[in-house]
Amino acid sequence: MKKKTTAAELSNLLNIPKSRSLESIIKAQIIDGIIKEMKRSKMTHSELSSKSKIARSAVTGILSGSMQKITLDRLLRLVKAVGLVAEVKLKRSVTR
Repeated sequence: MKKKTTAAELSNLLNIPKSRSLESIIKAQIIDGIIKEMKRSKMTHSELSSKSKIARSAVTGILSGSMQKITLDRLLRLVKAVGLVAEVKLKRSVTR
């Protein structure tokens, strides 16, 4: 099992703000879920592109890990296109 990198660890490693590292982690988790569902349903990038109305080249870039210009809107369109529903869970911070 892979160890999950926390936002604080990623922030320190990349010397970026913690909020930006948290955003990257969330996007990566969403993309991972999309990829798993695509594999389960044997969906191609082309089919995902058609269902999401996002260019195939952009779909391929997003799924291959290119984190530039990935908007939440695009990710949610991909989530819907693979037949998933996104849920957000908030909890109190341990440190304040």
